[in-house]
Amino acid sequence: MLNHEYLPTVLMLSLTLAGSLQAADFSLSLRQQTDKNQTLQRTIEKKSWKVNETALIVCDVWDYHHSINAVRRLEEFAPTLNKVLQTARSQGSLIIHSPSDCMDAYKDHPARLRATNSPKAGNLPLSIESWCSRIPSEEKAFYPIDQSDGGEDDDPEEHKAWALKLKGLGRNPGMPWKAQSSLIEIDSNKDFISDKGDEVWNILEQKGIKNVVLLGVHTNMCVLGRPFGLRQLVRNKKNVVLMRDMTDSMYNPKQWPFVDHFTGHDLVISHVERFVCPTITSDQIIGGKPFEFKNDSRKIKDVQTLTDLKKVDASSLSKYWNTISLPASPDVQALLQQGKVQWYRSCIRIPSEWIPEKGVHFHLQNSASVVKAWINGNELVISNNAEGACSCLIKTDFINKDDANLLVIRIEDAKAQKNQLHLANLVGKNSLSLAGRWEARLGDESSWSNIPLPAKFGTSPNVFFEPSK
Repeated sequence: MLNHEYLPTVLMLSLTLAGSLQAADFSLSLRQQTDKNQTLQRTIEKKSWKVNETALIVCDVWDYHHSINAVRRLEEFAPTLNKVLQTARSQGSLIIHSPSDCMDAYKDHPARLRATNSPKAGNLPLSIESWCSRIPSEEKAFYPIDQSDGGEDDDPEEHKAWALKLKGLGRNPGMPWKAQSSLIEIDSNKDFISDKGDEVWNILEQKGIKNVVLLGVHTNMCVLGRPFGLRQLVRNKKNVVLMRDMTDSMYNPKQWPFVDHFTGHDLVISHVERFVCPTITSDQIIGGKPFEFKNDSRKIKDVQTLTDLKKVDASSLSKYWNTISLPASPDVQALLQQGKVQWYRSCIRIPSEWIPEKGVHFHLQNSASVVKAWINGNELVISNNAEGACSCLIKTDFINKDDANLLVIRIEDAKAQKNQLHLANLVGKNSLSLAGRWEARLGDESSWSNIPLPAKFGTSPNVFFEPSK
């Protein structure tokens, strides 16, 4: 029986304890990069985010991946990521798990049903269901790495052994994921599961979420581009940050700019901080120190962008893809004419409403005697006329509707004197000029007609064309 003499003291103690359990706002240090007097500078802005207005979205932390090194790095930081989620959840933040392509595994899970039952938001943004390859702030940026080979940095023999293991497990070695990693806990009573942009948006609006933290993999592909990713959230005016130590990139050091994997990842982070959104680190939520990969033995870490533009010269054109503008300037024209065979590639989003029943037409002006072209690896039938113009029909079956399409052109001239792609445009129910930035390369390799992954993963925002909205 409670002694009433001590009741005021007990009540005061109870109120004090209750107050101590109320979560404080997140005190965050948002890091960005700005260009001042031709010098790249980092800036830190202190922000306080209310925990109940903040969501953490876990992007594509799958159970398996086609790259064994990607799996190793994920498994290394996953325990820390899980601790971040536990801490944020306990303080009152919303957790959304987004393992893309894996919703079948959760069709009856309470967290999945909670997502599908969320009421439709009245302010559902246009194209929120779609992948986003670029936002306006990136239009003049030069993407810092080449990821067109898929970004795998595995040892070839290990990769073969890993692919065989995946087959033995009944998995598709190219897309082996079926669920989220078991290293990440899902709270059946509180969390949500969704890989759909409209569902995630509905959840955010239903819960009054103003602030979003993105964690997971991979920064240069899914974290940036998914319908629930950084670009879509920035474009639609959410306060969004990337937790930069709880992510990784798909980058192969054998590709430009020929740096180690961790430096390549740093360059992607630098691109995000300059052109997309700020970044934070895990210690700002769980304390301690930011996470570091154990195999990252570099003396200099956290590298900023190496260069804004690859220097285009004959040597670089013969070694890797260079970003150029078409129509090309006289100096670039002279460089390109040094090659008997030239290759060009770009990425195009083709809206479904543009596409007639038979497909869309592609027209280009050139002065070469032999022209070949491919879209998404499918060779196109080219028709030439006497004036040096070419055209072809891109069949509907070849097109990724409302999505990114890889367009590759090979031109050849026996004398290599006027060998050049000048101008191109796409014509369907509407037309799209393809004047602007392309990638070019001298030499001749049949594999250049395509890339290992879909265009939205492998191409950079450097060379992306889309109709004006």
